[in-house]
Amino acid sequence: MEITERRDDEIRDAKESANIDNLKSQYVTDSFSDERYSRELKDGLHPLRYKFAIWYTRRTPGVRSQTSYEDNIKKIVEFSTVEGFWASYCHLARSSLLPNPTDLHFFKDGIRPLWEDAANCNGGKWIIRFSKVVSARFWEDLLLALVGDQLDDAENICGAVLSVRINEDIISVWNRNASDHQAVMGLRDSIKRHLKLPHAYVMEYKPHDASLRDNSSYRNTWRG
Repeated sequence: MEITERRDDEIRDAKESANIDNLKSQYVTDSFSDERYSRELKDGLHPLRYKFAIWYTRRTPGVRSQTSYEDNIKKIVEFSTVEGFWASYCHLARSSLLPNPTDLHFFKDGIRPLWEDAANCNGGKWIIRFSKVVSARFWEDLLLALVGDQLDDAENICGAVLSVRINEDIISVWNRNASDHQAVMGLRDSIKRHLKLPHAYVMEYKPHDASLRDNSSYRNTWRG
């Protein structure tokens, strides 16, 4: 109860403190990245619109304290160019080689993969469950859509998570505003379209404040 109350206070504080235009081409940046964009072009690289960071979490089974969760999240690499993405991605272990339970977090730079982060606290996530046979392919397709800025309403996407579990792998896409139903459903349709998701797959949505209340990422979702 103490942990839940503390996290409730933290997310409330983050909500109080929480307050980019269409691409001209696949690699055009927003105004906050002009200096980086110019520098990378000068170096002969292909800048992405957003800078990204990849985080890794190796969960300890049976331990759910907020302190241990935050302590276990490790940032392993950052990149802001096409070249940087492929150099990073090619060195990542594939989902079939990761221990259970493990999470890989692929987020825009400056956004921590935590419900309480100012960019996340008002948002939620779309959840898709995959068999281990196909999860790696869908995860790669999703990452390519993110770095290529192909998903609709990209400025409201915070990142994506690959959660490796015993009998399945779970992919989730986090967005900024869970109360904007039109944007939430638009993101669902964009994910389905870019992943070419078969009709048999069910997409579930869960706001982060609901995750906070039941201290769970993937239970008590609603189907979209």
